[in-house]
This record gives sequence, C-alpha cells and structure tokens, in this order.
Amino acid sequence: MKRIHMYVLSLLLLVGCVQGQSQDTAPAKLPALKPGEAVATFAGGCFWAMEEGMNQLKGVREVVSGYAGGITKDPTYEEVGTDRTGHAESVQIYYDPKVISYPQLLDAFFAGHDPTTLNRQGPDVGRDYRSVAFYRTPAEKAAIQDAIKRTNESKHYKKPVVTEVTPISVFYPAENYHQNYFALHPDQPYIQHVSLPKVEKLRKAMAGHLKNNNALTMN
Repeated sequence: MKRIHMYVLSLLLLVGCVQGQSQDTAPAKLPALKPGEAVATFAGGCFWAMEEGMNQLKGVREVVSGYAGGITKDPTYEEVGTDRTGHAESVQIYYDPKVISYPQLLDAFFAGHDPTTLNRQGPDVGRDYRSVAFYRTPAEKAAIQDAIKRTNESKHYKKPVVTEVTPISVFYPAENYHQNYFALHPDQPYIQHVSLPKVEKLRKAMAGHLKNNNALTMN
C-alpha cells in the first residue's frame, strides 16, 4: 500500500491508497477470547484483503488487522512502512474450532495471497508484506508445515512456497482506521484492483465454508 511497484496501475493505486482514510489513529482494541474459541495469526500482504477474506468464513467471529513478527513495541502504520521494525502487516483471527479448523484456516490463508513471492505481494514490496504463518503450539507448527507441503505438491503455484513459519510473540492491533477498511472503502482504487481479486480468490477456494455464498461484487 505504501511502496507501490512501478507498473501499469502504480500511480492509480498510490493515489487511491491515501484517499478516504479517517484520522482515527488510535490502535484498535483486541477482543476478549470467548470460551471455546481459538486464535490464529497470519501475515499475507496488505491486511485489508486478508481481514475481509477471513471474516467471510463460517466460524470466524472477528478479525483484527495489525502487526506482528518484529521488534518494535507498539508500532504505527508509518513505522512499519519504513521496513525497519521487522513487523509484517498481519491479521489475528478469533474463531470457533468446532466450526472451522486451524488447517481449514490455513487453506484460506494460502488461497488468499501468493505465498511464493518473497517480501512482496503484487504491487506491495517490502518485508512488511512478507508471508508468515505464526504458530502457538507444536500442533499448529506441524499443521503449517503440512499445509506448505500440500501446497507445493499441488503445483497450484509455479514456484515453491516461501512462507515463514514463526512462533508468535506479540500481536499489535493496527490503527482503528484500518479495521474493516475493505468494507468501508469499496470504491477505493487499491481495494478494487488489488484487494478484491484476493478476496474473490479466497472465497472461491473456501466456497463450502462461507457465511454468505452470494457472489462478492463491489461497484
């Protein structure tokens, strides 16, 4: 969103990205974990698309955009954008494992972005856009490794997966104006041209697990 690679839509996306953002720069509050719920954290490029895609899955109660994987405490969007904090744009998912399993969330994660591009997602370049699957338990680590193996063996992508498999240390929620950004700014050029195709790709892969099976349209 900040460092736009120079090709056909670069100027359009760069201009669109700074339009319509509110001034509510206070960090969002993390929801309390409900009985029986679990939490998962992933980084797959711009968090606007990943948040929206994961939010459309049955069993997912809430998704929070934020930052993880770095060393800077309480980072801001601008700081993360310098690529010096070590953080990646991430999402934290609060879900019911009786409705959707961690391996199924991994399926959605690997479908919702390109896990084969190093430190880049489409027009977004930098380590803050790298692909990371964070784990909390040995079982989650094993599930991530199995998912990577399946993805590579499927030949769905031409190149091998470069997703980092990393233990979660801390997740910092992003500013309030980033939360539900996709839904709140449907006409924003970046949402239309970059985020929407990612969400549609995730929906197609997870068609049997959607809260709403109607086609996603944004005009």
